[in-house]
Amino acid sequence: MNDKAVSLLEQYDIEVQRTRKGRGAILCDTTRGCLIFKEYIGNTDKVAVQDKLLKQISRMGKVSVEAIFPAKDGSLLVKDHDNVSYILKTYFEGRECNIYDKGECVEAVRTLALLHSCMEVPEEDCPGLLDYLPGREYEKHNRELRRVKRYLQKKGQKTWFEIALQDSIGYFLEQAEEITGEWQSYADAGTGSEKSCPKVFCHGDYQYHNILRTERGWGIINFEKCLLDNPIRDLYLLVRKLLEKSSWSIPLGKELLKAYDSILPISLYSRIDLYYRLAYPEKFWKIVNFYYNSGKAWIPEKNQEKLEKLLSQEKEKQHFLDVVFREIAKPFL
Repeated sequence: MNDKAVSLLEQYDIEVQRTRKGRGAILCDTTRGCLIFKEYIGNTDKVAVQDKLLKQISRMGKVSVEAIFPAKDGSLLVKDHDNVSYILKTYFEGRECNIYDKGECVEAVRTLALLHSCMEVPEEDCPGLLDYLPGREYEKHNRELRRVKRYLQKKGQKTWFEIALQDSIGYFLEQAEEITGEWQSYADAGTGSEKSCPKVFCHGDYQYHNILRTERGWGIINFEKCLLDNPIRDLYLLVRKLLEKSSWSIPLGKELLKAYDSILPISLYSRIDLYYRLAYPEKFWKIVNFYYNSGKAWIPEKNQEKLEKLLSQEKEKQHFLDVVFREIAKPFL
């Protein structure tokens, strides 16, 4: 962030005593405490909803979250000469959740359940904000997988990565289409209709980077991707990340689901919804998406490592889904 962006701080009713560089941001020691100033990466039309949501969570007092600091004229965003938007928020001094500490992971899941209990906002207060529909998103992913499959079939000389991708894309595309079809069939059924799916605001990016351990407990940041969806969306994102790091540990998965369920009981619909989100090969699609939409002359070594790890964990993932979801479905059979 350059000096021109820092000059935008003059639009706020604060006295800046010192600034220091953070990760893609400027940390500001001010008379109002430590604040963070950064480029706003979300939908600028949604920032008012984000502000309302954060204020509601803070009023309920169950979870500590960031707050947006308004400019002198009351606006939540300020813009530079290039029309780039910036936001000023309160800042938590702390560290990211340790994904290798099972206790902290369980606490992060409990904190998520508490967060969701504070995030019900009437839809009429959020005009123009669309629900997220997993089936619709999966169809888009499937089309891209088919497109890349055709591309690889026609491509001549291939790298090791492209050969491995071509060898595996048929399996994962078939899996993706099967899961999408099953999910849609369930959603179209009476008990699985959209109306039966609870909609609250989700954080939208609830992963360990945004879950901070502070002296006063957990603090949650970066709500720019908040949206209306089944709250299971956030649980899915965090649980998938943690399970990938633990080779799809069945004991860990059970403990994480139990931790959330102990505060906010997970309905039958949400359990099935979680199963399909976990079962869909999203990580494979992300690898394919990055490859297809970036320069193909050089494949980053990290991408090759991600593909190797995903392929090596596939049997463990399928075993996890079979064991854990067969057991959690028992009370409803």
